[in-house]
Amino acid sequence: MTTSDTAAGTLSLEADEVLARPGPDNYKWIALSNATIGILMVTINSSILLIALPDIFRGIEIDPLAPENTSYFLWILMGFLLVTSVLVVSLGRVGDMFGRVRMYNLGFAIFTLFSILLAVTWMHGTAAAWWIIIMRVLQGVGGAFLFANSSAIITDAFPEDERGLALGVNGVAAIVGSFLGLLIGGLLAPVEWHLVFLVSVPFGIFGTVWAYLKLRDNGARTQARIDWAGNITFAVGLIAILTGIVYGLQPYGGHTMGWTKPFVLSCLFGGLAVLIGFVVIELRSADPMFRLDLFRSRTFTMGSIAALLGALARGGLQFMLIIWLQGIWLPLHGYSFEKTPLWAGIYLIPVTVGFLVAGPLAGRFADRYGARPFATLGLVITAVAFLLFDAIPIDFDYPWFALILLLMGLSMGLFAGPNTSSVMNTLPPNQRGAGAGMLNTFQNSASVLSIGVFFTIIALGLAASLPDAMYSGLVGQGVSPAKAHELANLPPIGSLFAAFLGYNPTERLLGPDTLSQLDPAKADFLTGHTFFPNLISGPFGDGLRLAFAFAAVACLVAAGFSWLRGKQRPHVRRPLLEETAEGLAGAGDIAAMEDGAGSALPSSPLAAER
Repeated sequence: MTTSDTAAGTLSLEADEVLARPGPDNYKWIALSNATIGILMVTINSSILLIALPDIFRGIEIDPLAPENTSYFLWILMGFLLVTSVLVVSLGRVGDMFGRVRMYNLGFAIFTLFSILLAVTWMHGTAAAWWIIIMRVLQGVGGAFLFANSSAIITDAFPEDERGLALGVNGVAAIVGSFLGLLIGGLLAPVEWHLVFLVSVPFGIFGTVWAYLKLRDNGARTQARIDWAGNITFAVGLIAILTGIVYGLQPYGGHTMGWTKPFVLSCLFGGLAVLIGFVVIELRSADPMFRLDLFRSRTFTMGSIAALLGALARGGLQFMLIIWLQGIWLPLHGYSFEKTPLWAGIYLIPVTVGFLVAGPLAGRFADRYGARPFATLGLVITAVAFLLFDAIPIDFDYPWFALILLLMGLSMGLFAGPNTSSVMNTLPPNQRGAGAGMLNTFQNSASVLSIGVFFTIIALGLAASLPDAMYSGLVGQGVSPAKAHELANLPPIGSLFAAFLGYNPTERLLGPDTLSQLDPAKADFLTGHTFFPNLISGPFGDGLRLAFAFAAVACLVAAGFSWLRGKQRPHVRRPLLEETAEGLAGAGDIAAMEDGAGSALPSSPLAAER
């Protein structure tokens, strides 16, 4: 641990004692309750869409598998994550400057307004798709406000010896929300897809009014000017790169993916050039948005790189597991395609259980013995879990799959809290907001990149073997060789998206004319539960193994950077209840990031008491 790190840690403790001005006892519980409702609402709303997408597309009467509609599917899926990645740094800093409660109230109101507008979607077709995309992006602005300021409000309200418990409760809300969203989406979407967006409206209205009437700013503000040049160049550069990733997932010309498309290349290289310009601006700015001097701390730098690589490894994991379950395993085990979204959420429960178990343990041991060994071990175990996923068959026995899910959740929880506390404890109090926002941006951006990497690797695997498998499978069931050849040469990414959405695309691809010419028994087999899953399982498995191998390597490299952070002074020992609660808060941070909702990381100089 460097001298600067030690001084920063000492300074942050002294500053917290001086600046923390908690209000009366009843106010701190009001602040905690309101912030918990906000976090719960956003995490439910973010994860609910992963399960509800098939019913949403059926409701607006649009085929997400048609080549011209793929962009709608991708933007509805990833728009929320993109906007939180771009805005959370700026909005956390704005909260430090102009009042966290004021910005939090605004976020609650924005999120609620656009939840209402999403719930009353009345259009159909492409107009409805664009409406949902735009409203979802604007809803993400409200979510970024909430995530950027909620932890700071809790920290301002609670005395030092109770903040761990308060942040722990807030972290549990993030974990519970990510789990409830999957179940609520699976239950409500088949009944009426509008309910998926409507479910958060009553909580949003109540929370907005309650926050306006009861919350108050009692924390220190940072006097600074808004770095307009930095904010604009950062937003433009990051949006360009993330947009390039989204469109790179779509076929282009005769290519499986769109990475050679001129628009995609312009976005990627143009965005990179703008971000280089952003770095130059920040180095010269008197009040920069990004505190680049923070990278002088080895602990901050290595912890941030480890977090980025860890997010790159696991960001696409949830999508791959949903494809695996909804498109292959559940249909093979007798579940109808319409019911697979709900059951996929249920079968992924062990990951959440792992978070809840590992979080408090990691927080306690890291507090006593230092963060480095536990954060590093968590990444190594995550790599092992990826390799175990690689080893089991596509048609697995669920107990083994559940154990690996549990191990994955345990390892992520083991990494999350210690790494976050290690990074945050190196920061002086007047730079914690910038540091927390930077860490969150690294992880969210890496998650978007991870989705692109996972989909690309698997699509390439499908392209290598799916055409032959599809051709022989269709011809074997009586489809004409010409028709089979036509379908076999369609871009394989469509089959991948179909598996993610829980669709059986065979009936749609063949069409009623072709099916009517086949023997009824063969037509029923082609459109049944087993043909498409068996068809895609081999090619999908080839790509999936490559993706998991990539993720395992990324985790091992991240573990190396994690170890290079150096030794840190163990923290002061505190009561078990407080240490356990802090561990839950760290697990909550990573759970929120997995859903693309942003992070519950502290975003103010007073927001991290780790």
